[in-house]
Amino acid sequence: MTPDLSPTARALLALEVLQNRPGLTGAELADRLGVTDRAARRYVSILREAGISVDSVSGPYGGYSVGRGVRIPPLMFSTDEALGLVVALLRGWHGPIDNDDPAATALAKIMRVLPELAAESAHALRRVVAQNPNDAAASPDPKRAAEVARACETRQRLRLDYRPRSDAAVEMVVDPWAVVVRYGRWYLLCWSLTAQARRVLRIDRIADATATERNAHDEVGVAAPLDLDPVREVEDHLADGWTHEVVVRISASVERVGPFVPRTLGRLVALDDDNCELRGTTDEPDWYAARLAMIPVPFTVSGSDAVRAEVRAIADRLRAAI
Repeated sequence: MTPDLSPTARALLALEVLQNRPGLTGAELADRLGVTDRAARRYVSILREAGISVDSVSGPYGGYSVGRGVRIPPLMFSTDEALGLVVALLRGWHGPIDNDDPAATALAKIMRVLPELAAESAHALRRVVAQNPNDAAASPDPKRAAEVARACETRQRLRLDYRPRSDAAVEMVVDPWAVVVRYGRWYLLCWSLTAQARRVLRIDRIADATATERNAHDEVGVAAPLDLDPVREVEDHLADGWTHEVVVRISASVERVGPFVPRTLGRLVALDDDNCELRGTTDEPDWYAARLAMIPVPFTVSGSDAVRAEVRAIADRLRAAI
């Protein structure tokens, strides 16, 4: 232990040690801090006086650990951990990063305390995100997303105010099955008692979620199938049931073209060893055509005049460019 540290600084070091190694005995904590047992107990008392919950369990399997109190204690991260949090947050960020959103303010706090070298890397990534916002994807309200996820785990039926696209909110009663994050969006896979059908809802479009008095999956509900694959179910939903039906004949095998065709475009069906067919639907012909343009082998579009027109527009634009 550095001799010139104040008791408060030593208490914060004790907090860091307990966060990294919960369950340390008083003797082990004292040994790691390089102080006496009495001094270690004093630092724990300082933390408790500051409103930080430190639990202690007596006996051979007991020890100190940071508890769950009313106040959140200061968290101690290594440089690599802090930078990892910044990178993870920015990868999933789909909104302005300089506002009062809880995730944005948390990010700002981490950025302010990063060492200079790590901060330079983090700021570089932050500038990339600021210059290339993904407006198509929307981040849900964190508290609402957490409420919905917990309802899935506790099998609690929900009453939702849901806004499909820009329309007015509609009321739905659902039995929640799973929360799935795909392509930057958060989805709730559920059984709608209102529609008596499976539904995939965007969580950022849920204006309000209230738990009902009934638990989910009772005699009038529908339990999630035992073999349910939530990710597959959501991807199937994203590819099917839209306005424009599309069939694309592709001059390559499913194995070759598969990595270039996201499941949201539809299903790939093998025709023979050298050809396959993509069958899907869309409400956004321009978006669909742009994704087709990324397939690096010859293909032919049929089935939807709107999608064919958008593919033709892309081809004309590219020809004009050369």
